[in-house]
Amino acid sequence: MRTGKISESILKRSILRQIKNDRDEIRKGAGVGEDCAFFTWKSSASMEDTGQDRLAVSTQTITFPVWRAGYLAVMAAANNLAASGAQPLAVTLALTFPPDAEEASLKETMRQAENCCAELDIQIVGGHTEVSQAVNSPVISATVMGKVMKPEAEKRDAAQMDIVMSKWIGLEGTAILADEKEKELTERYPVSLIQVAKECGNYLSIASEAAIALKSGVYAMHDVRNGGVFGALWELSRKIGVGLNIDLKKIPVRQETIEICEFYDLNPYEFLSGGALLMVTEDGDALVEALEQEGISAAVIGMTTGGNDKIIRNQDETRYLEPTAPDEIWKIDF
Repeated sequence: MRTGKISESILKRSILRQIKNDRDEIRKGAGVGEDCAFFTWKSSASMEDTGQDRLAVSTQTITFPVWRAGYLAVMAAANNLAASGAQPLAVTLALTFPPDAEEASLKETMRQAENCCAELDIQIVGGHTEVSQAVNSPVISATVMGKVMKPEAEKRDAAQMDIVMSKWIGLEGTAILADEKEKELTERYPVSLIQVAKECGNYLSIASEAAIALKSGVYAMHDVRNGGVFGALWELSRKIGVGLNIDLKKIPVRQETIEICEFYDLNPYEFLSGGALLMVTEDGDALVEALEQEGISAAVIGMTTGGNDKIIRNQDETRYLEPTAPDEIWKIDF
């Protein structure tokens, strides 16, 4: 298997098909494009589901050796909840360090995780920490739990709806490379550009736009991360059962991201993009206006269609979106 997120075919064949035990309490479980599970503690599945009795859970793992790994793991899992219409409340951490790791590294990882928790008003409530010869760099897993803020959207035909994206693609990857490869990058680019690229890490939470979208009656949301915007669009399409017609030129991307991706020969549309959120809604222009009134940049990048075709248009050129590939960040030697 290739490094990075596994392919959809392997996910279906070797993971999802092995999950056979069912419980009535589980409202939504594992599936393609499903990053968050919902369950209820009501004794009867027939009782009315108001959404206020459901708990949401999501796990994310950081395996590349970057100094903000604790922060990024918590943020990624919290974003999964926000995109599912839930409010994150608590997190457990599973930390595995190699034998040559110093205690200072462990302490820094926890400091970063706590910084993220402070930003999002989440509490660390437990977890597990060990040292193992099975890893040569820290493996950080965060499981975030929270409460569902509204019932799941009624299933209906989602074709002919607008697709809105908040902020810009590549924010997380840009910030990571600006931090980790600063010396290398400053050989070509001015220090000012690298500093602005680092500041992309200040935009990684999608909680604000998710809350605005929920109030606006959004039909579906999916946070953008592994595999970049192309990966997220594929998963969104599979999750709600629609085709796509996307205008590549309308997908927002910062110049810093373009420069860094060009330096390392990376595709910015398949580049780690935590901080962006895809929203499917009947009136994209109204949602964009609502987001921008709160200082959140957003754009309508296309629309859903009937059928299965996932089309990406670039002026006169047309291509078909393919299943999620390993994220471009795995091409980098950390």
